[in-house]
Amino acid sequence: MTTVELEQEMHVTSTASKPTSLKLPAALKTQLEHDAQRAGLSLHAYMLQTLADSVRRTRLREAFTRDSMEALSDMETSGSGYELGNVRAYFSELASHRKGLQAKPLDPAPTRMG
Repeated sequence: MTTVELEQEMHVTSTASKPTSLKLPAALKTQLEHDAQRAGLSLHAYMLQTLADSVRRTRLREAFTRDSMEALSDMETSGSGYELGNVRAYFSELASHRKGLQAKPLDPAPTRMG
């Protein structure tokens, strides 16, 4: 599932809802009320947003793990990958490029692993 699909799946503006009851420890509720007020939201809206954000992060973490495992499998099958030093240098140069300090770096070349 792509990030866009995850965002669409987790969008909380749906009119269909199921009531639920949530019993909170007093201290936690006080903290949530404070945070909701600072965010300019009702407690209900703040809790919905917080829960939706948590679910989205969980799905993104799962997708990242899946993608990582697939990449590892591809690397083991092909026998080629990227040297960590080359990857770090690429992202450092890319950061400089995004700040307008240098041209876009060339993609690092895969090397034979093993």
